[in-house]
Amino acid sequence: MRVIIIGGGKMVYFLARQFAGKGYHVTIINRNPAEAKTLSRQLKATVVLGDGSIPATLEEAGARRAEVVMSLTPHDQDNLVACQLAQQMFGVPKTIAQVNNPENETVFRQLGITLTFSATHIIAKLIEEQAQFEAITNLIPVAEGRIHITEVALTDDSPAADHTLQSLRLPKGALIASILRGEETIVPGGSTRLQSGDRLIVISQPENYGQALRALAGEAV
Repeated sequence: MRVIIIGGGKMVYFLARQFAGKGYHVTIINRNPAEAKTLSRQLKATVVLGDGSIPATLEEAGARRAEVVMSLTPHDQDNLVACQLAQQMFGVPKTIAQVNNPENETVFRQLGITLTFSATHIIAKLIEEQAQFEAITNLIPVAEGRIHITEVALTDDSPAADHTLQSLRLPKGALIASILRGEETIVPGGSTRLQSGDRLIVISQPENYGQALRALAGEAV
């Protein structure tokens, strides 16, 4: 696989090292001469000195043959332009952009960037989830974050304990896929009654995630 990484800093260094270790052909675009020189010495990667939001630099870096372009600079506008150029001018099938201002994430997606991530948003969400839902483990986002699979442990104080599934007020887009009760695995129906000690495997859409967990485990668990 041919990967182009635009930017600098620790994240670029460790990503490039990891990709190179897997046998990927890695090219880094970096606009700082001193940092570019250091990266070329430290990594088994091609380093191009220049601005990744300029077509000529992307061309020099081999964008026409790349499968992935990742733009990880601290400037959202540069990341957006670089990814759009990679897609539209060079036909790169997958683009990944760092979004430094979380408010720009929706715009990036609407403009066709394959995958975006905001470190601020990720950290805030992790803190919120850990603070509010300590009995909730194994949060797994799948389908690029469009679905969450979560394990929820019920206690005596959980609002869902001693209730049937059909009596729960789960939001649309959320369901209990299975119940782990001791050594038994139960595929529940509407009449299945939940018990304290049950571990629930919950599948939900991100926008209904918080509401579903509050219905099962309460505000403070």
